[in-house]
Amino acid sequence: MGQDLRNYTPDDESYWASTGKAIANRNLWISIPSLLCGFAVWLYWGIITVQMINLGFGFANSQLFTLAAIAGLAGATLRIPSTFFIRIAGGRNTIVFTTALLMIPAVLTGIALQDPNTPLWWFQVLAFLSGIGGGNFSSSMSNISFFFPKKIQGYALGMNAGLGNFGVTTMQIVIPLVMTFGLFGGESRTLLTTSGTIFKRIPEGSETWIQNAGFVWLLALVPLAVVGWWGMNNIRDEHVSPNIPNPLGAFATISGMLGIGFVTTALGAWLMLPTVEGGLVTSGLGLSKWIVLPLMIGLTVLLLKLIPGAVGQNLTRQYKIFGNKHTWAMTVIYTMTFGSFIGYSAALALTIKVVFGFQHIEVDGIMTHDVANPAGPSALMFAWMGPFIGALIRPVGGMMADKLGGARVTQWISIVMVASALGVAYFIQQAYASATPQDYFWPFLFLFLILFAATGIGNGSTFRTIAVAFNKEQAGPVLGWTAAVAAYGAFIIPQLFGEQMAAGTPQYALYGFAIFYAVCIAINWWFYLRPGAYIKNP
Repeated sequence: MGQDLRNYTPDDESYWASTGKAIANRNLWISIPSLLCGFAVWLYWGIITVQMINLGFGFANSQLFTLAAIAGLAGATLRIPSTFFIRIAGGRNTIVFTTALLMIPAVLTGIALQDPNTPLWWFQVLAFLSGIGGGNFSSSMSNISFFFPKKIQGYALGMNAGLGNFGVTTMQIVIPLVMTFGLFGGESRTLLTTSGTIFKRIPEGSETWIQNAGFVWLLALVPLAVVGWWGMNNIRDEHVSPNIPNPLGAFATISGMLGIGFVTTALGAWLMLPTVEGGLVTSGLGLSKWIVLPLMIGLTVLLLKLIPGAVGQNLTRQYKIFGNKHTWAMTVIYTMTFGSFIGYSAALALTIKVVFGFQHIEVDGIMTHDVANPAGPSALMFAWMGPFIGALIRPVGGMMADKLGGARVTQWISIVMVASALGVAYFIQQAYASATPQDYFWPFLFLFLILFAATGIGNGSTFRTIAVAFNKEQAGPVLGWTAAVAAYGAFIIPQLFGEQMAAGTPQYALYGFAIFYAVCIAINWWFYLRPGAYIKNP
């Protein structure tokens, strides 16, 4: 336990049965809760911002949407360097260190939430730091891919990603519950509007300890860092991590590469996000996100390549994935599945609050959206359901793909995603123009849950396709790269919802997503399902 491995050959059936299986499963079951905490810290702004509204923090709804967007932007960008950590720094070194780093935003968020006068720019910085949790997905998936034989890659990656994705649901259940009592002490605050947990509505006037939303994750992060150090392994074989430095050197390398991701994230946020009075983020050039995001991704890749010495040489070898056309096809397809899952997870709670928690009435010919709806559903009671279903069903998607082929399963769920997105668009349009939006809540929620289930199955099936379509050396980096680009859904979807709600047309965001899903159907068919496909139904 904890030692570096050499000559690790999981595709050798006798080695797998005698030695490899036990090692792989131990690393997997330490990786899963570490990844779960990463998702929780990354996406907890979707719940925290709802409670900030309920407690009367002095920020506009549009300002609060920027917190989830900044966290999404940082998490996606940090996945780019994280894609290449395993070969450069080793699996155990990477997972332990990046898990320990999550303690920084968790502690600082708890401290900031204790003071209602904390400025918006400080919350934006904390959202920026919580992106570390988003970045961890790429390194975690790349690492696990090396421990398991190709024939069960769908299962292994589905378990790591699916149960790791439960960090979203776990966070959405745990945070509302721990805010109901003084778990870590400190002063409580009084609810100005109704809140809730998965079990009950919490009436206005109740006391809440919002700071627990940050502090609670230390209960898992501290022991996970210790268990990971003693229980995980670095694989030192040529196709995995042949020349990793000592742990301190590995930690320094990871920090430097994450630093590049933070710099490009800060630049992109400055260029894209709107000017916010009292906030840190201002738009210097007013550039479109569709221009800035590709520039951010390209700049991050370029700056990483310019790192001198062994790290740069190592990246040159891994960058060969960009010459493979399947890398680009799977990047687009995985953005459809995981990008939708993570983006909807980040935006759903606040969307429920803004669309169904207020009455939408016309005053002097102008539609207003700021009158509280006493009959509105509690966002904290329902938002956890979508990510729960999407994460729970992801391993099922992997196993279905192992039996039926990944591309075929992806094609089926893509059609379901188009239909569901159009249905959600209809009901959200009706609700956002109604004085009684709760009348449309149940069909809205039902279709959203179908949409989440489809993304979960597709997440598993696309990873099966990657495991089959790429050789052992390229599969890990491709898994990380596709996950990095797809994670920008955690930025784009909250941003689009916020922009379109401000414009009074939230349904347009869903129409755009449905069109993108249709494009992905065509790409998947052309590459993997048509007669004469490049690879038939991988």
